[in-house]
Amino acid sequence: MIEQRRADIRNIAIIAHVDHGKTTLVDALLQQTGEFKVKADAAQECVLDSNELERERGITILAKCTSVSFNGITLNIVDTPGHADFGSEVERILKMVDGVLLLVDAVDGPMPQTRFVLKKSLELGLCPIVVVNKVDAPNARPNIALDRTFDLFVSLGASDPQLDFPIIYASGREGWATPDLKQPSKDMKSLFETIVRHVPGPLTRAEEPFQMLVTMLDYNDFVGRIGIGRIFSGRISKGQAVVLVRPEGNITFRITQLHGFYGLSRRDIETAGAGDIVAIAGCAEVTVGQTFAAVENPCALPPLVIDEPTLSMDFLVNDSPFAGQDGVFLTTRQLRERLEREKETNVGLRIDEIGNSGIFKVSGRGELHLSILIETMRREGFELAVSRPEVIYKEESGRVLEPAEYLILDVHKDYQGAVLESLGRRGAEMKNMVIEGTDRLRLEYIITARALIGFKNELLTRTRGTGIMHHSFYGYVPKQEAVAIRLNGVMIAKEEGSTTAYALENLQERGILFLGAVVPVYEGMIIGEHSRETDVVVNPNKKKQLSNMRASGSDDAIVLTPHRTLSLEQAIEFIADDELVEVTPKNIRLRKKIRSALGRKREE
Repeated sequence: MIEQRRADIRNIAIIAHVDHGKTTLVDALLQQTGEFKVKADAAQECVLDSNELERERGITILAKCTSVSFNGITLNIVDTPGHADFGSEVERILKMVDGVLLLVDAVDGPMPQTRFVLKKSLELGLCPIVVVNKVDAPNARPNIALDRTFDLFVSLGASDPQLDFPIIYASGREGWATPDLKQPSKDMKSLFETIVRHVPGPLTRAEEPFQMLVTMLDYNDFVGRIGIGRIFSGRISKGQAVVLVRPEGNITFRITQLHGFYGLSRRDIETAGAGDIVAIAGCAEVTVGQTFAAVENPCALPPLVIDEPTLSMDFLVNDSPFAGQDGVFLTTRQLRERLEREKETNVGLRIDEIGNSGIFKVSGRGELHLSILIETMRREGFELAVSRPEVIYKEESGRVLEPAEYLILDVHKDYQGAVLESLGRRGAEMKNMVIEGTDRLRLEYIITARALIGFKNELLTRTRGTGIMHHSFYGYVPKQEAVAIRLNGVMIAKEEGSTTAYALENLQERGILFLGAVVPVYEGMIIGEHSRETDVVVNPNKKKQLSNMRASGSDDAIVLTPHRTLSLEQAIEFIADDELVEVTPKNIRLRKKIRSALGRKREE
């Protein structure tokens, strides 16, 4: 067997915490190599964030391949998600590459997701290049960020070659990079040179039969499912017969399309060799983690090991009185088909149908992972109802374990007491507390995923909107005592109708309203949060009785306090176990699972 490295290719992934500038940096690399030109009428901030939700939220959700050329060398760059909920994407991408760029924010330093993605890359034996980004930002502290990054490498058990990482200082937004802050640069040339020098070319087995590991999927209405991955050995040509190796039986097929990556697009190519990242069409049954192999040697590569889901939610069709008013897709069959389709490309997702009840238990890596799916379906025209998230327990050595998160908070010192009290009630364990500047604190905790549900809303309330939180998966810990997450009850509509300002004026004294006047409601719909611990049934549709009598002061103008509008994530965090979030293309409503007050009393 002849093993050699290709000198004309470098495969590299960019990993970092969410919002540390990965996509912006890749955009700068694309622009400086001429692979991307902004049209005057189609400008957008991050060209790689092509998904509508990605641009809205400023985060990367789906990993994307791109390719640039530098001095005759092809650099295949993969932009990865930065949020822990999409960690399954990162784990797969690292199997395709020979090196990683670890981006660290010069202001924040390493954050929870930095730890998560770095741990994965070190375990695979990859040697990172550290890029300290946003060094031109106000309050940038590149040296402190670098010291913390080195400490993080040590705590994760990095080897000596991995600890001897090259360092580049950069500004992705301004489009420059330099190895020395005292010698500023005008372009990204030094970053390109560092990648070529320090990232090895792909190891090829030129004489071996063809083998390729599928790490990403795409779908096209014309050719069906497309498998994307790196060729580990041999060569492949368009029209050639190959085998999909899978445990339930191999499938032989002919390659109908073979694509290579060039800049932001894919182009038809006739042939590809070991080390290339390609897309292959022609096999409808392919899924992530399977191997394409030569017909004469159908041997599988080691499969991908993806971390298990940690949270689950129930998805069911919308059966409220307002069902069918906004959406197009309303039936269980349509919901089942859509979830099965999502499962084909979203590897971190697990979907189980509970008997014949029409309820689907959808399990994912976190609240954001599941809420992105719900928001996507909502925009496609689906109407559905979802339950409160539940953690997924697992058993080891006779002990029940539950998932825990590593939580980092950035709060003003004036709100320190309120935040500590809130986390103490949720059973969080403090790991570190650092004073940042003159008036801010950085708090580090380990907290169970169950106790973390709903904490974001509480943090924003207690810090008057100034608190910042980040968290990533920490591991499994012994199951802890149940925690009372929501302290207050809710106000529930008594009957179907339209809300009136007259009724809401009296109700706003009893709690916080979630809707304004002249809004349709139905029996069992939640219209606000009660100021006490108990639920209360109210009539928000009550009209003022008209008469000929007039009294001084009784006909003053009605003044309503602005109501609280809940986003999808806030609604999912807010509900209790006996409640649902009704999601339609135009509305998000909260309701009780059992709508009638009499039915709820019987259940008690």
